[in-house]
This record gives sequence, C-alpha cells and structure tokens, in this order.
Amino acid sequence: MTRIIELREQQARIHTNARAKLEEITDKTPEDRAGEINAEFDAMMKDFDRLQGVIDREDRLARVQDALTAPDPRRPLLGQEGRGSDEGQPVTYREAFREWLAAGGATGDMRPEARSVLQQGFQQVEKRVQTVGTNSAGGFTVPTELQAVLIRAMKLWGPMYDEDICTTMATASGGPLPMPFIDDTAKVAAAQTEGATLTDDGSEDAVFAQRQLDSFSASTEWVRVSYELANDSIFNMEQLLGDLLGERLGRRANAWLTTGTGSGQPNGIVTAATLGVTAASATAVTSDEIMGLLHSVDPAYRASPKCRWMFHDNILLAIRRLKDGQGNYLWQMGDVRNGEPDRLLGKPYSINQDMAGTQATTARIIAFGDFGKYFVRKVGAPLIGAIQDKDFWPGFGIAGYIRLDGELADTAAVKYLRNA
Repeated sequence: MTRIIELREQQARIHTNARAKLEEITDKTPEDRAGEINAEFDAMMKDFDRLQGVIDREDRLARVQDALTAPDPRRPLLGQEGRGSDEGQPVTYREAFREWLAAGGATGDMRPEARSVLQQGFQQVEKRVQTVGTNSAGGFTVPTELQAVLIRAMKLWGPMYDEDICTTMATASGGPLPMPFIDDTAKVAAAQTEGATLTDDGSEDAVFAQRQLDSFSASTEWVRVSYELANDSIFNMEQLLGDLLGERLGRRANAWLTTGTGSGQPNGIVTAATLGVTAASATAVTSDEIMGLLHSVDPAYRASPKCRWMFHDNILLAIRRLKDGQGNYLWQMGDVRNGEPDRLLGKPYSINQDMAGTQATTARIIAFGDFGKYFVRKVGAPLIGAIQDKDFWPGFGIAGYIRLDGELADTAAVKYLRNA
C-alpha cells in the first residue's frame, strides 16, 4: 500500500504541473505555441496514465501474493508438513490437481490417494452438471480457487462484468428470464376539488413493460499447456491459468455487454442507452456538451450510487483539457488515502476500451447515467476444465466457458453523447 501511495503522490505532482502548463494558454497565445503546450500536456498525462498502469499492476501483484502465501487451514504451515496423508492429513482436491499438473496429466504417476481424490472430485462435478460421458484419457475440473482468480481477471479486464458498477444476477439455469419494469416519471397527482368524485377514466393507469434476459455462451477454446510449463511453474500455475482464461473471457464479456447488438448476443449498454446529446462537431466535444449530457439524465437517476460516466481512455485524454464556464477543469483527481476516485463533474467514471476511442462521425463516445439499471445475468459459475489426450500429451489442454446476458431495464437511466 505504501508503494501505491507513493505512486499516487507522483501522479498528483504530474497532475499539478500539467494543469499549470495548460494554464499558459490564453487568448493571446500564438497558435503554434498553443499546439506545443497541448503536446507537452498530453505527454504529461500519458506519464500520469503510465503510473496508473503501474499502480494497477502493484495492486494486482499484492492480491496475487496474498493468495499465494495465504496458509491453507486444512494443511500445516510450510516446513511442518509431511506428504499429505502420510502425516494423517487428507489430500485436498487442489493438491491432487497440482500433482496431476506436475505429472503432465499422467494419473499413473500420482500417489494413489491423490489420484483417488482427483477422480472422486471429477465424478462429483460430472454428476452435478449432468455432462454426458467422460474422456477415457482423463478430464478434470479445476479447483474452485482458479474460478475465483478467473472471475477477478474478468472484472479487471472490463467494467461491465463488475457488480459494483452494474446490477448482477446469478441464476442456476439459463432459461428465459422475464424482467418487468415501469417508467412512471411522467405521471403526477392531480389537484382535487372538495367533494368532487375522483376521475376514473383509465388515463392514469400504470403501464408496465417487459424485457427479457436470455443466456449466451462464450469460451476460450482449448489452451495448450506444455508439460515443462506445468512442471516448472507448479506453485503459481493456478494464478497464471486463471489470468489467461479470465482475460480472454473478460474481453468477450465486456465487448458484448458494451456494444452487443441484442441479436444472438447481449444488448450492450451503449446499444441500449438513449441519445442524450449530439455534439456539434464530428471530431471534438465541448465542456458544454458534456454538461448537457449530465443534465439530460433525470436527477433521480443521478442520485443513484451507481451513477457514473463511461468512455474510452482516448476520450478521457481529450476531456482532461476541458474547463467549465468558471475556468474549472471538468476532470478532478481523486484521493487514494481517503478512497476517493478520480471524478468528472463530481461523478466517478469507468474506462471501457470497448467504447469508441476516436471522435469519429456519429460515434457514441460517452455514456452517463445510473448503471445500476443495467442488469448482467451470470448463469452459474464459470466452468473450467482440463484434459489430456493424444493431441495434448505430454502436456494438457485447459478451457474456460461462461454463459451470460445483459440488458438495460430502464432506457431513460443511461444516455450517450454522439458525435455529429
């Protein structure tokens, strides 16, 4: 944490210097000099972003280190253990799976007790998910620890899979899930004359609508893992594979949940949102247009704890130069010591690299609103499997598989800014 604080302090200094540099531009500044200042500002902010990447990696490394060094309550501490059941301790499925990795998938080279645990765990999972048949060469599910790593990697890769940003729903099956909703914001109570009969003509009846969440599948396909890699990297193999599979699934899930068409795939947040503001230019955006987008969303949605901005990192670079009518910058750096994120017009934002990264004609470059109204359906837990046969031997193959869907329940809750 100390290292991260130091990096954030470096960012703060860069941020201060960059602001000072931009303040050098006035109405009297020659155009060529203004261009030089803007280039210097962009270079400073790229250094700011580089440090942010280091911060993210440091934070991720710390979590990985904690996971790798955390003691297993089912096993003695390092240096005190024997060999599993030799010391009266049962062999866990995780230990058995690691032994299978070290053996290059050859179960005959494993200890009998480890082989038994591995096979029992595989059979139990086969019954649970009701798969048909098993591979004669041996196929095994990966320990649940790897599933946790995979989910974390998916969240890191894209914001749309994060329950802190959207509303997530976990279901055991993937059948159609109706989702009723109502937008009653246009209705108001009427004045009533004393003694008069209440109007009952049906004009004020509540009108419900319905959206539906389905389930769409995504997989990593088979990833080959060599015997040498499995053997040499035995102590961090779960982390390595979890990151690899999680990033691949995360890319697909985030792209679907961002710009999915809704036909044969989720209805992405940018696709489902409604138009808030159309920029006057096809290649630039102004501070007034960004403020217009904010106020195009009803204040009731803006009060939500999940109200935020979302845009590509390239768009953030352009926004950092913008000021409001009082000369204040729209973008404000947060405070890591108090857990405060960077903000834009007082609201947090998420970087989503699956949104438009260039200010091209009609591109939907900024989304704003209550992202809690976007529902992400996660069908079961991610399924991960490892298998060895003649195509993979002496290594093995591993693959990840997920089912999900996404839909914006209330289209008035999130709006987008589109270039001309």
